[in-house]
Amino acid sequence: MGARTGERKTQILHTLAQMLENPAAGRITTAALAGRLDVSEAALYRHFSSKAQMFEGLIDFIENSLFGLINRITSEEKSGLRQVEAIVAVLLGFAQKNRGMTRVLIGDALVNEEERLQARINQLHDRIEAALKQALRFGVTQKELLAELDVTAQANLLISFVTGRWHQFAKSGFKRDPVELWGKQWRQLLEGVIA
Repeated sequence: MGARTGERKTQILHTLAQMLENPAAGRITTAALAGRLDVSEAALYRHFSSKAQMFEGLIDFIENSLFGLINRITSEEKSGLRQVEAIVAVLLGFAQKNRGMTRVLIGDALVNEEERLQARINQLHDRIEAALKQALRFGVTQKELLAELDVTAQANLLISFVTGRWHQFAKSGFKRDPVELWGKQWRQLLEGVIA
């Protein structure tokens, strides 16, 4: 029974994420989600106590995915500069592969939902920025980046770039590929800071 419950929860979250991929989707109701799954709303609430808990499940997936990848990059990559590049590439690539999750990442899907969900996304952004700052510091200690680099400002610039690309992607109806022009933009983002 436990395995089936876990499978059903995953199916509910996967369907919610798919529904978020519709660029014209407004607020997704539990009735619409239940209809898509061909179950009753009561069946949804057997697995999740609220719609907010469903969104928390999506945020958990995002956190586990992104920080699993970021932690792998920072443990395996020996260059701070390449860590920064790989982290930003992962963030853009994650959005490219997970359209519905991109709407969660930018808070678009959380409008009119519980405020704590947006607070959690804000915290996730802060954690990403902190990971970028750490990789930048590492690059400075390795003398790959200028010693006088303001790592706080540079990390903020990078997270602002990423969230801007996420917004463009979602607001274009997923037509503006977040990875498009990445190679050229990466060089421009680091102009004047490489040692």
